[in-house]
This record gives sequence, structure tokens and C-alpha cells, in this order.
Amino acid sequence: MRTAFLIGLLAPLTLTPLHAQEQSDPPWEAADGVYGPEAMREARSRVQNENGDIRYGLAMIDRLEWQDTEGDGTLVWDVQGYYGGDINKVWVKSEGDYSLTDDEVEEAEVQLLYSRAIFPYFDLQTGIRQDLEPDGLSHAVLGIQGLAPYWFETDAALFLSEEGDLTGRMEAEVEWFLTQRLILQPRLEAGLSAQSIEERDLGAGLTDVSLGARLRYEVKRSFAPYVGAEWRSRFGETADLQERLGLETDEVVVVAGLRAWF
Repeated sequence: MRTAFLIGLLAPLTLTPLHAQEQSDPPWEAADGVYGPEAMREARSRVQNENGDIRYGLAMIDRLEWQDTEGDGTLVWDVQGYYGGDINKVWVKSEGDYSLTDDEVEEAEVQLLYSRAIFPYFDLQTGIRQDLEPDGLSHAVLGIQGLAPYWFETDAALFLSEEGDLTGRMEAEVEWFLTQRLILQPRLEAGLSAQSIEERDLGAGLTDVSLGARLRYEVKRSFAPYVGAEWRSRFGETADLQERLGLETDEVVVVAGLRAWF
């Protein structure tokens, strides 16, 4: 009787390690036994790719707009696109303006950037910027792009030119949905320069600020015309240089354009 009691008491202790070992076996092995190791290896690879290693791309015309500047106006473009995964991407950005009055491109640049996610909502970007107009300078680029608190889309970068000039640019915009299709988009852009660059009419410090708002109607999510207005001002040494050249340091322009993505 006593022997039977001891066996009953010790039996769970002897079975527990075997039970724990069964539970610790990788769950893949069960499927391997049914479908075969080779088939399951391919299935695991596909699942892992579809949950974090998918390659995708986007091309966006953020602004393609006419601005009511003096004379016939100015055409402005701001386009960008990327390709890659959640962590690593390649970005291409381009912006510039074309004067309808002078019938020429006044400013144009292209950036090629490597982008890596460093926080859940921000990417660190580095690469090169090539100015096509006005002077064809090349720059090294270091920037950050992402979604700040309160849904502000931000894009800030420092540019070191091949002549050693350091400049910076910061953009921030937010979307306020008035209806499901009507969206008001305030936008702020500011420029900085670490030194005076007279050939570009730039002084040291804060050079210029643009503050505007655009009201767009999304015919489709990927196609939205808009209208708006923008106030621009030059500051500090940059404003002084503009005044010496007889140029306005403050202006308000009306804009009309298109936002689209593919």
C-alpha cells in the first residue's frame, strides 16, 4: 500500500520533463512532418518576406503649381519617390521653379538619398544633391524625414556644397480633413545658411520663411487639384542683400496646382 502511494506521488515528477520538452519543440517541426522540410522552408521564407521585408515604391507629385508672381507667374514643381522596404529605402527628390516671365528655369535640383528608419516614424537620409540651375553645384546631404507628433509631416536637411558652404532647409505640413474629400493643408518652409553666399543672394542665419495654406479636393485619393495662398519673407542679411538689389523682401502669392501619386 505504501509502495503504491509513493509511486503515485513521484509519477508526475518523472513525467513533467518529458511534457516540457514536447512543449518546447519548435512548432515548425510538426508542419515539416506533414508537408516536408523543403516545402516548409519555402513557406517560412515567404511569410517572413510578407511580414517585414516587402519591397514597394511610390512616386508623388506633392506640388505642381502655378504661382501668381509678378508678370506671367511661375511654375513650381516638388516631386519625390522612393523604393525599398520598411527599414531601408532609396529616395529621389526634385524641386524647382520655371519663370514664365523670363521663359527659363530659375532653380532646379535633384537629390538621390539612402534612407534608413531610425525611429518608428522617422528616417535618417543621406546622399547627394545636384543643382541643375542656377550654378550646377553638388552637395552632400544629411537629413531626417518623418511624421512628428500631431501628424506634422516634416522634412529637414543640411547641405554641404562642394565649395564648403553649409545651408539648411526645413519643411513641415499638416492635413486637416474638413470633409472626406476636402482637405486644408497648412505648410511652413524655412531656409538657413551658416555663412553669406553673395552669388546666391544669401546671408548668414535665417534666410527666408514661407507660410501658406492649400485647400485641395480629392477627386480620388491619388488625384487632387488645389488652390491656396502663400506669404514669403526674407530675413537678416538675406533681406539686406535683396533690398540692395531692389527686390521685394515680402510678398504674398496666390497658387493653384495639382497633387497626385502613383
